[in-house]
Amino acid sequence: MAVAVMHAVASVDGYIADADDEVGPLFEWYYNGDVDIVDGGRFKVSKASADYVRPMWQSIATSVIGRHLFDLTNGWDGRPPAGEHLVVVSHRPKPDGWHPEASCHFFDDVAAGVAKAKELAGPHMVAVAAGEVGGQALALGLVDEVAMDVVPVVFGSGKRYFGQVDRQHLLEDPDVVIRGDRVLHLRYRVRR
Repeated sequence: MAVAVMHAVASVDGYIADADDEVGPLFEWYYNGDVDIVDGGRFKVSKASADYVRPMWQSIATSVIGRHLFDLTNGWDGRPPAGEHLVVVSHRPKPDGWHPEASCHFFDDVAAGVAKAKELAGPHMVAVAAGEVGGQALALGLVDEVAMDVVPVVFGSGKRYFGQVDRQHLLEDPDVVIRGDRVLHLRYRVRR
């Protein structure tokens, strides 16, 4: 069965973007090295980051995102950065005529969306985008692991990694701690 991993790049104080959806220095580490994450790709990172990110991205089959991220990226024109399937949690339907060839599914319920993502992923990974949808999935007990790429910057305000969490959630000790260049890769199992 697929493992659902909530993931995003975050500031030290837990923000995935500022209030205007700008990521500022959060993504600079994607361009500060000399090792491709994917062959011929535009992302060049340190060897330590590539050794962590490459296999993670290769294991993703399906990504779960919210409508806000879908609109910001235009759903990556039907080709998500990792994996082949996209599940969008939204109360609005897929835009008419939007990339009919894409494996893109819309659900108005987080639990139904994650269930479809796991079905599509089979034994592979489901990446759940951090933010409001990721926080809702965590609160529903649908997230198995939390992966954060922490960048040494303090935003002070903006879009929160866990969205609007309403209670405490315990994670296990990190089972992955990798220091890249201007990024710290952390991965935690969610305590059950």
